[in-house]
Amino acid sequence: MTEDKMESALVSGELWHRFCDTLKRAGDQVLREEAPADPATRAEGFRYLSRLLRIGLEMHLEFADPDFPGFIKPSHETAKIGADNPDNLYLYARLNGAASYRIRGRRNSVHYLSLRTQKGGYESDGKMTETGFIDAGDLVLDAEGNFEIVVSAQPRPGNWLPMEADTNALVVRQTFHDRSREVGAELSIERIGADGSAPASEPAQLGTGLLRAADFVEGTARLFADWAQSYLPHPNRLQPADQALCQSVGGDPNIFYYHSYWSLADDEALLIELDRIPDCETWNLQVNNYWLESLDYRYHRICINKHNARYRDDGGVALVLSHRDPGLTNWLETAGHRDGTLCFRWVGAAEQVHPTTRVVKLDQLSADVA
Repeated sequence: MTEDKMESALVSGELWHRFCDTLKRAGDQVLREEAPADPATRAEGFRYLSRLLRIGLEMHLEFADPDFPGFIKPSHETAKIGADNPDNLYLYARLNGAASYRIRGRRNSVHYLSLRTQKGGYESDGKMTETGFIDAGDLVLDAEGNFEIVVSAQPRPGNWLPMEADTNALVVRQTFHDRSREVGAELSIERIGADGSAPASEPAQLGTGLLRAADFVEGTARLFADWAQSYLPHPNRLQPADQALCQSVGGDPNIFYYHSYWSLADDEALLIELDRIPDCETWNLQVNNYWLESLDYRYHRICINKHNARYRDDGGVALVLSHRDPGLTNWLETAGHRDGTLCFRWVGAAEQVHPTTRVVKLDQLSADVA
């Protein structure tokens, strides 16, 4: 749509109607035939759409100008996308592949830090294809842990994060082992060569942002509803995900992913076992609802990682998911959910040791774990 037509549609109200129509259509993803139809899952599904809209409006309206970039949190305690990692602090900024940017930061003590440029989007082609990547192991720091990174299409000396001509975004992952002890990296971003003027608010830009935000809601909801549907034939198993697919939608190249659907009766538990832990940056297992939102980790233990897990004498580990507390250290809560999805990650692992799973009765659990 041309700028003139966009302004005309904005003035007439046609654009607002299109925005609302797309949001209405996005609701069909919650109503899909294969999705659970109980009131709790439906309620979470519609809340999920409202959360996606909040993210989409920040991403495509409030912080959409790549000439004046700023970091937003695209997943956090009350807005979640695609098996968001409870151990992560995510940051997101809009970019223009034709420009150059400078990131200033202090490393601090967060366990893992990576930065990724990407192109595409869930609102367009359903992908977020990597165009550049750097992690903390590649960064040159000064004595105080400070660093600068130039983000550009052309190579630069020092810390350089590549872009391509159609790069449009930057995603930062900070992964904590223990949030109570570790300090997150401090980051700021600016466009190189900015003249210092204030951003202008143009009617056509607002219209474009509204439409993209609505498309983001529908596209994201469809993408991860498709993922959830694909897990249904193999419940209570943790199979390796399609790694190429995970990378194409924004996954970290240092991570190997597993996904699953789980469903348990009141007297059942899902036992997840790892025979050994390979050399790795970290690992974690998290519990999600059907819509691939992590369960509320503010109030429930729904994630276990390399740091806080209790290991067996042989170096392996057994994790337990159940509705009731079995009195075991590595218990994961269902937080009132009858079913949902799971995600397991190896981060920077020298090899992948595949987890095994089995459903056991709660009254047999202690013997099984021992």
